[in-house]
Amino acid sequence: MVLTALDQLFAEEKIHVTPGEFHPLGNNGQWMAYPDSEGQISAILQHANERGLRVIPMGGGTKRGFGGTEERAELLLSLSRHRGIVEYSKGDLTITVKAGTTIKEIADYLKMNKQMLPIDPFWPEHATIGGVVAANDSGPKRLRYGSARDLLIGLRLVYPDGQVIRTGGKVVKNVAGYDMNKLFVGSMGTLAVISELTLKLRPCPAYKSLVILTFPDGDWQAIRSFVTAILDSQNEPVSLEVVSPSLSERLHGVREFGLAIAFEDVEKAVQYQVEWLKRHLPKNASLTVLSQDEADEWWDRFARIPPYKAQPGTEEEMEIGLKVGSKNLDTIEVVSLCHQLGQELQAEVLSHGGAGHGISRAYVKGNESKLLAFVHGVRSHAESRGGYAIIQHAPLPIRQKVDVWGEKPAYFPLLEGIKRTVDPHSVLNPKRFIGGI
Repeated sequence: MVLTALDQLFAEEKIHVTPGEFHPLGNNGQWMAYPDSEGQISAILQHANERGLRVIPMGGGTKRGFGGTEERAELLLSLSRHRGIVEYSKGDLTITVKAGTTIKEIADYLKMNKQMLPIDPFWPEHATIGGVVAANDSGPKRLRYGSARDLLIGLRLVYPDGQVIRTGGKVVKNVAGYDMNKLFVGSMGTLAVISELTLKLRPCPAYKSLVILTFPDGDWQAIRSFVTAILDSQNEPVSLEVVSPSLSERLHGVREFGLAIAFEDVEKAVQYQVEWLKRHLPKNASLTVLSQDEADEWWDRFARIPPYKAQPGTEEEMEIGLKVGSKNLDTIEVVSLCHQLGQELQAEVLSHGGAGHGISRAYVKGNESKLLAFVHGVRSHAESRGGYAIIQHAPLPIRQKVDVWGEKPAYFPLLEGIKRTVDPHSVLNPKRFIGGI
């Protein structure tokens, strides 16, 4: 009966649909629907809400291994066909796009007018703007430009009952009422399906340099002192990323702890800051400068490091990705701990952390016992210092054994109440968010 009703709906609304297939990361659907308009999204959600069907929204699939403990729901709602530029205001530095548009598509469109959307998530050719905002994702350059939350002006959303709402506006100076955008950013698609987004833009920088520092003796005190000196100076780095030896070797062939410090401004300002680094270079540290296209190529390689697909192979070769939040200078210790745990567990670990914003990442390969031990070690360290450790990518069996989000926050009853009010039938992304929401 359910499948017959769905079949009729898809035919009436001209929605492309295919049967769902098994996926090792889970978060799949018995049916996969591909709406190409907001009206079709609304019709699907209204139908699902009336019949108690569960729906999992998805963009480019880069967050498929993030949260969720069940193999599939009744429907996987793919936004891959709901894409494109809706409105672009070059003079106002704003753009409105459909949720299924990839970050690379937006970047390529804006590049013609020497503007950019300053978000640097991983896998930009696959990551969609809707998924990035739903997960409040970001990369190393959030030190200067902020995260998706900071660039969002307005949203169009479809509630679980099919109702379409708008939050925020289409201008930067919009201060009327409560900022409802914040409610949906980072909610993992558990409250509504994002249909359109309006975002702030920036002019493309005239000049870019990336300074790579390596520390052969692994002197963490020297690294910490140097990072502190940078933060206390007049310099304005775009990134201040601590890099583990294994990741350093992957990116530029040197197996040593390092720093990746980016500057983006007019050429004179960039060169001044690079010279400052050279003058204050710590003893025994080595320095390499990449500029313009060379810097972009390095960041392109960096953006393709995290896992997001299901890796082929045996249970000995599973892969996970962690996001760790801490005080900004504690990222140095977090990266060191991840490297040490990798050696102790004899697991392959790549890690890096923003010493300016406090977000660290670790990507680990190994069997299940090694992966679980790694998560426990990192999470215990982070929580003992008032931080957190979230699993942002893992095979379904791992997510079923260890809580992706860690301990429930003190404000969890508030989150639970919002979910219950907006989605009383738990239609959208059930058990995908904190505390099984």
